[in-house]
Amino acid sequence: MLSAFARAFRTPDLRRKLLFTIAIMAIFRVGSFIPTPGVDYGNVRQCIDQSADGTSLLGLVNVFSGGALLQLSVFALGIMPYITASIIIQLLRVVIPRFEALHKEGQSGQAKLTQYTRYLTIALAILQSTTVITTARQGLLFQGCPLDVIADDSVVTLLLMVVTMTAGTGLVMWLGELITERGVGNGMSLLIFTSIAASFPTGLWSVAGGNNGVRNLIVVMLVIVLVIGLVVFVEQSQRRVPVQYAKRMVGRRMYGGTSTYIPIKINMAGVIPVIFAASILAIPTLVAQFGDQTAGWVRWVSQNLAAQDSALYIVLYVVLILFFCFFYTSITFNPDEVADNMKKYGGFIPGIRAGRPTAEYLDYVITRITSAGSLYLAVIALIPTLMVVFLGVASNLPFGGASILIIVGVGLETVKQIDSQLQQRHYEGFLR
Repeated sequence: MLSAFARAFRTPDLRRKLLFTIAIMAIFRVGSFIPTPGVDYGNVRQCIDQSADGTSLLGLVNVFSGGALLQLSVFALGIMPYITASIIIQLLRVVIPRFEALHKEGQSGQAKLTQYTRYLTIALAILQSTTVITTARQGLLFQGCPLDVIADDSVVTLLLMVVTMTAGTGLVMWLGELITERGVGNGMSLLIFTSIAASFPTGLWSVAGGNNGVRNLIVVMLVIVLVIGLVVFVEQSQRRVPVQYAKRMVGRRMYGGTSTYIPIKINMAGVIPVIFAASILAIPTLVAQFGDQTAGWVRWVSQNLAAQDSALYIVLYVVLILFFCFFYTSITFNPDEVADNMKKYGGFIPGIRAGRPTAEYLDYVITRITSAGSLYLAVIALIPTLMVVFLGVASNLPFGGASILIIVGVGLETVKQIDSQLQQRHYEGFLR
């Protein structure tokens, strides 16, 4: 693999793409440390060091922003508004027929949906930046820190902060599209990869600095290696449903008669169910932060939903992951549509009649595979909670199930794209 990297850098065109991608990722990381105008960066650093619960409120967004959220930097929102907008647009295809028609139009329709996603990203960035600034003003972003992280809370300063964070989100979106167009791999995925990977050293250092630090660090490293191996094995696994195309005469030529297959991954939903489940469970905690802290319902939320090691939180977390696995898979893979397309082009599954029986068979296969995939995803997502319960390490580990799934998935996809570019230039590639 190292020799393949060397050959990739010796290829002028591929070397330019790799260097361009690395340069954009470096710019993204630099922007994560530039404070937003109106923020007292010295107080922010002190609050991050003093607050034990600083990452519990918006931990998922903070991890995806590479720690930029808690620093209230220009790129504080990171790529999360774009991810949320993309998911919303994809889900709206089920509700709005116009979006489904655009999806089927091909490249022109996809370009229109991409434009809608950009508009929605900016709107969500305005909403999320306003929420983050309001939370910081009220002292809820860093619990237990008496310092003011916003030096000037005038209307002009607050509007400038909202505009700056929104513009930062637009710039991050543009940087991701630049990587996709001129670099190697999917730009948005690589920016998320950069953010999560940047938080690993800090997380490992926090584990090593606690009680039984050396032992916990060794155990955590072993768990990470084992989980990465499991994720690679499962993400590469697929059920191949054989498809046979009948021979047909078109003029004097005969077409068809070929055999292929439909690849069905075990985890077709990816990391989306974990993000949805964590976001929904974070809403009651976020609402409780603005309520009366002596109220009964606020104390109940703090004991049962804010603590990730509580039994109710674990049960709800698993149930939501299982639900969203089936829900998102049903949206992304439509057995009726696949069966109709196969019938239209003369394809059939051996032993299964074309049309409705094919759709029922594919639905049966998808249901069985998604059942196993959802359980696998729930186990991966519970890794941080298990570490808190059995090792007593910090609850804000940055290498949870969602993080590992994203890092492994993006890494595998990027390696495949580099390998395909090497293959196009008659090189051996990464895998023999």
